[in-house]
Amino acid sequence: MADRTEPARSGNWVRTAPGEPVIRNVNWGGLRTLYIKEVRRFFKVQLQTVWAPALTTLLFLVIFTLALGGARPAVMGVPFADFIAPGLIIMGMIQNSFANSSFSLLVGKMQGTIVDYLMPPLSVAELMAAMTGAAVTRALLVGAAVWLAMALWPGVDVTPRALPAVLWFGLMGSTMTALMGLLTSIWAEKFDHASAVTNFVIAPLSLLSGTFYSVDRVSPVFSAVMHANPFFYAISGFRYGFLGRADSPVLFGALLLLAINLALAALIYALLKRGWRLKN
Repeated sequence: MADRTEPARSGNWVRTAPGEPVIRNVNWGGLRTLYIKEVRRFFKVQLQTVWAPALTTLLFLVIFTLALGGARPAVMGVPFADFIAPGLIIMGMIQNSFANSSFSLLVGKMQGTIVDYLMPPLSVAELMAAMTGAAVTRALLVGAAVWLAMALWPGVDVTPRALPAVLWFGLMGSTMTALMGLLTSIWAEKFDHASAVTNFVIAPLSLLSGTFYSVDRVSPVFSAVMHANPFFYAISGFRYGFLGRADSPVLFGALLLLAINLALAALIYALLKRGWRLKN
């Protein structure tokens, strides 16, 4: 009987033959490195990627409250400023999550450095996790900055009443747009393509999703359109975490966002596995 030798093992690596290392399970080192790289990329210009979006979102609150003056109607039984504040927070989060992930692979394709993403010993799932995680990190930073500014703003109450709902819908909403951004960066061949998705898909879906108004104050036709918009469930559920009330079924929205994220992740996994629009 021929002698059998066990493969040498070192940490997360298995060396089956000279020059042929195989990574066991998850390449945590590579996953962490890519995640840190993506976070550092947007954090180097944090005035543009974190603080500027936070200021822009806060200006929405200031403009609407000042424009209404003393005639500030109550919405869903709460002051108007308290009603729109949670929606503005998550709107800033989902828009910036998309902006971050839609830039990742696209800039590599435009600059000819896409090989830096494809050649390292990372699985497709690890690549997705690192870039999605970095986008969600940016969303959380923007959301925290906006929340802090609104907490200090007089006349606005942004005290969470259901923290699990805040965390779940904030995470699911940011992950959804992060995956949409990653899908866009795979499909797009130039920056105009990503800008078109931002201007004609992400911006309308986020602005027309009940951020500034309640669904019970619109026409039945537009109400049906809003209920077909997944952003509506993210904003409504996130608002529930602050107000304790929502204009959509909270549990249904939570499960719907989870299902959408799983479907998007499966689609992106298949495209990355094939190398669609990434490998020539």
